[in-house]
Amino acid sequence: MDKLFDSPWVLRITALVLAILMFFYVKSLLGEGINPTAPNHVDVLTDVPLEAYYDSDNLIVSGLPDTVDVTIEGPIQIVLNTKLKKDFKVFVDLNALLIGEHRVKIQTEAFSDKLSVKIDPETIPISIEEKVTAELPIEPEMNYNLINEAFVLQSMVAEPSTVFVTGAKSVISSINYVKATVTGNPGIDSSFEQDADVKVLDSKLNKLDVAIEPSKVKVKVELAEYSRNIPIRIQQVGTPIEGVSINRLSTPNPLVQVFGPKSIIDGLNELVVEFDVTEIESSGQYEVDVTVPNGATKLSTSSIIVQAAVSKQINSSVNEDEASNGVSEDNTETENPTNTTETNDLND
Repeated sequence: MDKLFDSPWVLRITALVLAILMFFYVKSLLGEGINPTAPNHVDVLTDVPLEAYYDSDNLIVSGLPDTVDVTIEGPIQIVLNTKLKKDFKVFVDLNALLIGEHRVKIQTEAFSDKLSVKIDPETIPISIEEKVTAELPIEPEMNYNLINEAFVLQSMVAEPSTVFVTGAKSVISSINYVKATVTGNPGIDSSFEQDADVKVLDSKLNKLDVAIEPSKVKVKVELAEYSRNIPIRIQQVGTPIEGVSINRLSTPNPLVQVFGPKSIIDGLNELVVEFDVTEIESSGQYEVDVTVPNGATKLSTSSIIVQAAVSKQINSSVNEDEASNGVSEDNTETENPTNTTETNDLND
């Protein structure tokens, strides 16, 4: 063994291996930003949580960042140990401050005396305000273009109908809207329920930093088929029986509710109902079927009552005495139903 280490080649190979190991060790330190020859090591601790001490039950503080960056400098062992354990504290103590605007310095605790500590930012502007809670009504909303055109929004209700909003007094006073928005795919054609997030907005529709309880509500959306009341026009068809005259056709219910797509229903001015008079012999009420217009889905009724006012012409026989005197007589009898409400053109 002694002879082995006395060999110059073995010593040369050993020295080479040690040099290579040292090279890679130094390279790894440099890759981590560590200078092994420097007397002090510098490291930056990013996104360190910032704690704040104040009366959070009655006050609201705005302007505080959630995290800060901390730069530490000192012996490498202490720097690495601090970075690993994270047993330090970064905070602001606001208990002695009154309501209003302030600039406060961020403080640290539990860092080693052998470390130099710098906070970024070192000071921050803050505002301390009274905490206020208000109960506000919710305005449920949705994009009406999502609704099938054959339907219309009948009602939209949030449950609960109010929420409790807590925040700084100035923020609460700037609230203009409390919205709960429901969403969906285009073509909605039935009523539904949906959980919706509650949003609190100012007059410019900016979302406000407040606490909302509850933060979600159930919105019930009720849809109904689109419809309009359309006037009825009775159209006489056919030829009356000989000796019968149709004086008037009317209906006690001159409107019928027509359902269907808005683009179709809004284009209807009247609903024509054909009334066949070829077999009408006397005045009276007649039930007539109503045809659904093209593009519509249904009607409020499948038939209507038509009141017909009819006149009959009656010819008397001429007796011999009257004939001898050259006298003849024609009599006409008119039958009129009562309680008619509307007169329509007979010959269209």
